[in-house]
Amino acid sequence: MLSELTDIPGPPPSGDGHHMGAIAAAGGLHTFQLDLHRRYGDVARFRLPHSTVVSVADPVLLEATVRLNERPAELFRFLDPFFESGNLQVLPEREYVPWRRVVLPAMSDHAAHAASFPRLAAEVERVADRWAARREPVALQHELNNLALRMVCSYAMGDAFDAAGDLAERIVSAFQFLLDHFIHEMRGGEPPIPPGERRRRVEQAVEQAQWTLREAITEVVERRAAGRGRSDSADLVGVLLDAGWPMGRVRDTLLGEMMGGHHTSGVATSWTLHLVSLHPEVERRLHAELDDVLRGRTTPDHADLRRLRYLEMALNESMRLYPPAPYAARETTTEISVGGYRLPTGTTILHPIWAVHRNPRVWPEPDRFDPERFAPAAAASRHRLAFLPFGIGPRHCSGAGFASVQIRLMLAVLARRFRFRLVQGHVVTPVERFVLCAEDDIRMTVTAR
Repeated sequence: MLSELTDIPGPPPSGDGHHMGAIAAAGGLHTFQLDLHRRYGDVARFRLPHSTVVSVADPVLLEATVRLNERPAELFRFLDPFFESGNLQVLPEREYVPWRRVVLPAMSDHAAHAASFPRLAAEVERVADRWAARREPVALQHELNNLALRMVCSYAMGDAFDAAGDLAERIVSAFQFLLDHFIHEMRGGEPPIPPGERRRRVEQAVEQAQWTLREAITEVVERRAAGRGRSDSADLVGVLLDAGWPMGRVRDTLLGEMMGGHHTSGVATSWTLHLVSLHPEVERRLHAELDDVLRGRTTPDHADLRRLRYLEMALNESMRLYPPAPYAARETTTEISVGGYRLPTGTTILHPIWAVHRNPRVWPEPDRFDPERFAPAAAASRHRLAFLPFGIGPRHCSGAGFASVQIRLMLAVLARRFRFRLVQGHVVTPVERFVLCAEDDIRMTVTAR
């Protein structure tokens, strides 16, 4: 006999009928969910202003939700103004499936990754050269988010971005402003500038982003019309144009991949460098592997990445402790059962990735940083949904394949060339701002190895 939704344990709502105050007091939804599951078990419920939410923190129980292919629109409504032709985060399944059928292969194409690798490596080398010449500490997440954004743009637009000059800088600056605005919208905080001025700047940034993307896309079209064919890689712009998509959806897709692809990669890289710097034996093993594989080079080839096994273990353990996206959301389209509870159609389900990654029954001593958890034998013994750095199911991150290449490249170059140490007295506090980042960045001194 299945129990009803109302039987799922959870905290009593406050006087206003939801738990937004408790979420804010906990420091964010990720920390609220971690405490929720410690207190109420692997299936728990709580209230948001628009719905009751069921949160599931056990890998085995998550199997019942893995095929869900809709997202709750209310949770992503703050992003509606970001898109021209419909919010990509909540496209209905009938539109999402053909969209993903085009985008996923383009972002996961190993041949395209290899072809674009020299350009991507050059972006990382430029940052490393700049760090080698500077004396002041580095704000790691700010710097690496900007680097990751340039890498995503270069991969998605190919030569059109690389040759764009100040056009490329305008894309980056307009996008960063837009994302800052939408983070404030999502969190409901007071904007740092007057509302009227902020609205004017947002509208200007939207127009600027759309105009710059339109110009970059036009460059690709004109290059082909002139008989020069594809650039040196099957860039995402070209793939979308070949699929016959309208320009609005092409631009939306580019902005969506920029939004999802750069903060996740930048913060994953910075958390890994930070954690490695705190553990001398891990740092020693990572440096030894890089020295052995690269043999005097400071930059890997694309083929070298698969040989950097300990680097990948350290990265995975970092993403376990600090997953770039600390939770994911789905909505049921039929009645399902989870853990003995009946969840009706329209139920919002949250995958509390941070809580799953710190579930002590799955991960002994869950707060301890230990890359050996991802040694082949240990990884093979765990449930496949115990580690969810890019989400699960048909809505898992479409850029995960490219992000993996991007992050490992940044880590290889930067850890090969530098040692990182936290600035004395600097406190690193994880907060959720669209991704799981550090509240006041991760400020590091950088010294050449």
